[in-house]
Amino acid sequence: MRMEKEGDGNLATNRWQRLIRWRQKQKVNGGGEDKKEVGKIDNTPWKWTVDPSEEFYYVWLQVMIIPIFYNAVIIICRTCFEQIQINYLAVWLTLDYLSDMMFAADMIIKVRTGYLDQGILIQDRAQLKKRYLRSVHFKLDLCSLLPTDLLYLCFDIHTPLVRVNRFLHMSRLSEAMDRMETRTSYPNTFRISKLMLYIFVLIHWNACLYFALSKYIGLGADRWVYPNTSLPVFNSMRRQYFYCFWFSAQIFTTVGDTPLPDREEEYLFMIADLLIAVLVFASIVGNVGNVITNLRDRDNVFFPNHELVKVYLRSRHISKDLRKRVSDWYQHLYINKKITRENEILKQLPVQLQTEIAVSVHLPTLSKVTIFQSCEKSLLEELVLKLTPQVYSPGEYVCKKGDVGHEMYIIKEGKLAVVADDGVTQYAVLSDGNFFGEISILNIKGNKSGNRRTANIRSIGHSDLFSLSKEDLGVVLSEFPAAKRHLEEKGRQILTKMGILDESAEGQQTVVEKVETKLDRLESNLDTLQTKLARLMVELESSNRKMQSRVELLELELEEMDQLPLEEQGGERDGDWELDGHGGGEEKRGEGVGEEADQERDEAEGEEEEEEEEAGEGRVKGQGLGDNESKGGDGESRRSAKEETGKRGLDRKVERLEEGVAEDDQGGGEEKEENAHDDGVAEADGDTLHSHNEKAPT
Repeated sequence: MRMEKEGDGNLATNRWQRLIRWRQKQKVNGGGEDKKEVGKIDNTPWKWTVDPSEEFYYVWLQVMIIPIFYNAVIIICRTCFEQIQINYLAVWLTLDYLSDMMFAADMIIKVRTGYLDQGILIQDRAQLKKRYLRSVHFKLDLCSLLPTDLLYLCFDIHTPLVRVNRFLHMSRLSEAMDRMETRTSYPNTFRISKLMLYIFVLIHWNACLYFALSKYIGLGADRWVYPNTSLPVFNSMRRQYFYCFWFSAQIFTTVGDTPLPDREEEYLFMIADLLIAVLVFASIVGNVGNVITNLRDRDNVFFPNHELVKVYLRSRHISKDLRKRVSDWYQHLYINKKITRENEILKQLPVQLQTEIAVSVHLPTLSKVTIFQSCEKSLLEELVLKLTPQVYSPGEYVCKKGDVGHEMYIIKEGKLAVVADDGVTQYAVLSDGNFFGEISILNIKGNKSGNRRTANIRSIGHSDLFSLSKEDLGVVLSEFPAAKRHLEEKGRQILTKMGILDESAEGQQTVVEKVETKLDRLESNLDTLQTKLARLMVELESSNRKMQSRVELLELELEEMDQLPLEEQGGERDGDWELDGHGGGEEKRGEGVGEEADQERDEAEGEEEEEEEEAGEGRVKGQGLGDNESKGGDGESRRSAKEETGKRGLDRKVERLEEGVAEDDQGGGEEKEENAHDDGVAEADGDTLHSHNEKAPT
């Protein structure tokens, strides 16, 4: 038995060890399971989240209005009117704890409600929980659910004032009201109703406080307080509440005479009520004024301003008949809610929503037009934004025969008659869905009518039409060339059936249009060539200025080269004078000859560098000059002349050096050596001066 117990213990231990190891593996392998991606929805029932834009969240906010108003209205009423608390205690306790359950459920929904972060809905439960627990709403909700009902053990069960902390959940009411205001179809009516509801709650609270103050002072103690309940008339529970509510309404609205107070408590109560009444009156007037202003703005947007038109008609002394027609037209708009400024209203929305709304409203009507039936949907979506609603009064002409057509019409509602010139004889009657004037806006070639109206059309009663102008259709068709050709072909077929299409004129018009197209192309090419010519003239002028400056620079260099022989001769004479005056030895003569050779070599290298630089500049100038070959040739000839002049001067210097060396070899005496030495020094000085003069202009 002992062995069996030990075996059972070992099996249990092994089982627990395996379970612990399995749990550790699950933590290691599945540690990231709790980390959901941002915006990812978990379909697990106990891991659901709430989207604040869904219908469920909106309905839940509406449901939460009930417990909030219950606590706001009933708690104070049960506290002040004890008879109500005693008679319906079981009902109140049941409703109290039902409202508490709804508050607890609301906290659960709040902790699972997603929110937007950079436009992305966050639905990660960990983030939602962290955000809610750190918010002020959590603290208020938690305080509102504290079990203050336990104070019933200390006080009496008929003390509902211990539940006053339930008022902290009132923040949910403002959110619900805002949501309802944005979603209701009648926002102005909702604003007035909300204001009246708040005023009712305020008067209710004041009535309860008035009854409590009357009990504190003593019922029937004076004329201001509530009468004594010993009287059967004032003992009823309903009579007590209605009397107090009526008294508070009188104070807040300052309507009727209220009894004058006698005690200090009564004076203080009246002062507080009068101050609150001023705020209530101001809020009522302000809200009602805003509602009236919004209604007026809405009417001004929906319908034209009738008052301005009436003032204009009176100032211009318009006849009564015409003024009556204008008034009838306005009356028809207001009574039947005809909106003539749809495009201005839809401008408040994004373009995509504008298109979708216009398509849903007008696309079925536009699709009835024959020439648009087989067009692509994108074209129709562009056209519906261009439709303009128009309303015509009885007997008013929509178009007359011979008028130039600038728009087509689609009948939305009403009847129009095609009449003769006398305005009485009717040829046909057009009703809902019919259209006319579509040929005049297409500019079909060969149309004998010349885009003019071919019939008189008059409204029989009040008619609602849509007009589409030629300009709007042209703008749309410019983006759909295939649809444009298709519509023109359909128009030709209709004109052919009517017998008003001239095919020869169409061909002539085509030829004329081709010639006009060619002329337009030539004019555009001429403009382009003129632009290019002006650009070339500017470039030529700039090249001429650069060439002129270069020529002036070359002339200066040539003048300096022409002065070179004179400077060399002056250098020789100076050397002779120095030889006669001073004399010299062999050492000085040798130094002079070496210095002269070095100077000539440097001069030759400097001239080669200058020639290379001038050649490079010549190439750059040649590229910039373009077609100026003659001037470029003059520059090349002058540079070659300069090079030849430099070479001749260098040859002369070399010959003189050779003569000096030959005389030294023959042993002509110290005097000749000194003369040669002086000549070399003089020539070296002259060359140095010449090299400086050449480098100066550069």
